[in-house]
Amino acid sequence: MITTTLPLKIISVANARLNRFKLAAMNKAQRQVTKHALQALALPPVPPMTIVITRIGPKTLDGDNLQGGCKATRDGIADWLGVDDGHPGLDWQYSQRSAGPKVYSVEVEVIA
Repeated sequence: MITTTLPLKIISVANARLNRFKLAAMNKAQRQVTKHALQALALPPVPPMTIVITRIGPKTLDGDNLQGGCKATRDGIADWLGVDDGHPGLDWQYSQRSAGPKVYSVEVEVIA
C-alpha cells in the first residue's frame, strides 16, 4: 500500500468562475504535482488496484463536484502508473473530510 498527502486545493470545478486559461493552468499544476510526488515516493505498481482519493477541506462537496474536482489528481496518478485513467484494472474511490477553516490537502492511497 502506498499513501501520501499532497498540498492540493480541490475545488468544485463546475462552480468555479475561472477563465479557461486559469482553469487549465490549475489542472496542469495539480496533475504534475500528483505525478511527481508519487514518482518520488515509489515505483508504480501494476494493476489491478484500488485508488482512494480523499479531499480534505473546510466544507464538503456533493458527489459529482467531488469527483470532478479530483479529475486532475486522478490523471496525475494515471500518468504515474503509465496507464489511462479508464483502465479496467483501476478501481477509483473518492472520499472527503473536514479539517477546519482554510485547511486543504489531498490524500492518495494506492492499494495493490
